[in-house]
Amino acid sequence: MVKGFFLLLFSFSLSLCLMSQGASSEVIDRVLAVVSGSLITLSDVNAAHDLGLVTPRESSDPIRDVLSQLIDRELQLAEVDRYAPPEPSAADVDREVQTVQSRFPSPGAFEGVLARSGIDLAHLRETMRENLRIRGYLAQRFSVGEDRRRQVVDEWVAGLRRRADIIDLYLVGR
Repeated sequence: MVKGFFLLLFSFSLSLCLMSQGASSEVIDRVLAVVSGSLITLSDVNAAHDLGLVTPRESSDPIRDVLSQLIDRELQLAEVDRYAPPEPSAADVDREVQTVQSRFPSPGAFEGVLARSGIDLAHLRETMRENLRIRGYLAQRFSVGEDRRRQVVDEWVAGLRRRADIIDLYLVGR
């Protein structure tokens, strides 16, 4: 009786293993980083690059560079949400969306990038609104001369990175 039970359990386990070998899996997206609970995926990196929202610096790994900029953006956005600067006007958001659209040779090319990125116009508008809020916050908080401003903001972001809970999962060639 016991021997029959173990034989049945073994054959059931073996059949489950064999069935799972036949099933193929498809990678839908890759999580590249988690910043204080917010996910940044490969699709986010590609969308930011393809829409011209982030420009990679001259480097051998543009994905790493765009990802680093998106991590910094997420940290800045968390600070913006804490201090709530004034909301940008709808006209300002429209102007930012129009700037993104104007980077493309045709409306079809723009819509194709949106579709390939898996985002819609409402998502792009929200991203532009957040970017304007970040810019407003930085202008309000760091009112130093333009020549020194980049250095001061970079030091502030470095401090945010040290204090934040960042899980960077990106590995080159994976």
